[in-house]
Parts: sequence; C-alpha cells; structure tokens
Amino acid sequence: MNTEMTSSRPYLIRALYEWILDNDMTPYLLVNAADPAVRVPARYVQDGRIVLNITPHAVSNLDLGNQNLSFDARFAGVSESIFIPIEAVMAIYAMENGQGMVFSQDDGGSPDDDPPAGGDDAGKPSRPHLKVVK
Repeated sequence: MNTEMTSSRPYLIRALYEWILDNDMTPYLLVNAADPAVRVPARYVQDGRIVLNITPHAVSNLDLGNQNLSFDARFAGVSESIFIPIEAVMAIYAMENGQGMVFSQDDGGSPDDDPPAGGDDAGKPSRPHLKVVK
C-alpha cells in the first residue's frame, strides 16, 4: 500500500480562493517567477517574484488545476496567457487584509510562518501582512 499522498497545495489554493471571494475580497497569488516553467510578463517580475490579482473580473479562463494554474489577464492593456506550476505558488491571500496562506518550499503544501513580500497585480511591491490560516 502506498502511503504517499499528492500535494495538498492545489486543494488549499482552491479552497482559499473560494473563501477569499466568499468574503468579498480580492485573491492575490505570490509566485516564484524564477521557476523556469512559469510564464508571466517578465517586466512585472521583481526580485524573482510576481504578485497576481486572480479575482474573476481581472482574469478569464481561470483553471486552478492539480499540477498548474493558468489564466488570461491584461497587463497595461495587453492580453497575456499566464501559466504557473503549482509548486511555484508561494502564497495566496486577500489583498485587503493579507489573510491567506504562505506555502513552504517543499511539495507538501504545508504553511510556512515567514510571510513573503507582496504587491499588486502590476508587480509594484507593497508589504501586506500575511496571516497563516490553520
């Protein structure tokens, strides 16, 4: 019997996404843009990271899959196709209050206590206070 389980990260991302929307807040993703499989507009990457607004009115064709996330979004009026492997998602949180989850570097998707820097969907840095939700 195999006791290995798949990563909980995609399930937690989907659950927190719904929770954030249900509370009328804006879901943001913090992504490790240094991951070679990540496809995001390079001009908005800062310090190897990008923050993306994934609220329904900001994106189209959102697919929160078990292996990756993908969607279309506009950056400075230009439509871009975004592709993010699940393991490159560093955090998901509400822009308004910073509540959400920071993921550790391992594939287990367990929370990490060190919140990373955040920002808005155009990649301008700000530092929301992230709070680990357990």
